[in-house]
Amino acid sequence: MSTNNSHDSDVSFIRALAELLRENDLTELQVKREYGEDDSLNVRVSRQTQVVTTVSVPAAAPAAIAAPASAPAAAAAPAASADPASHPGAVTSPMVGTVYLAPEPGAAAFVTVGQQVKEGDTILIIEAMKTMNQIPAPRSGKLTRLLVEDGAPVEYGAPLVIIE
Repeated sequence: MSTNNSHDSDVSFIRALAELLRENDLTELQVKREYGEDDSLNVRVSRQTQVVTTVSVPAAAPAAIAAPASAPAAAAAPAASADPASHPGAVTSPMVGTVYLAPEPGAAAFVTVGQQVKEGDTILIIEAMKTMNQIPAPRSGKLTRLLVEDGAPVEYGAPLVIIE
């Protein structure tokens, strides 16, 4: 009977996680529950999001006007494929949460673009489940790009900054 109650509570726990995923517009959530030495529940709830891109071209556009418009689009495609997460200096999010660039509202940001940082310096905070997690610089270098905004939600593995 206790196994059935445990199963029912696990099912309701998973349903609550799915609801949390939907309410916060997240794509993935992972939790591990420890019940005892050899008894645990490891849950990963995820959903796929569909990206829809629409391009509208005026039907009456002459070919001479349409041709130059496609050239910049072709030039922009390589830039879009240069994913910041694949940059060797990218610092990625170790968790799902909300990014804060300063220790408190109205305070100066931990780092700014162009600033030299040392390994271990706090570069930002990620709030996850009401806990403020300081994210340290994994290496020394110059912060060349800030890829997130203050108060923005981030996913696990999302690029935060680039340190070169």
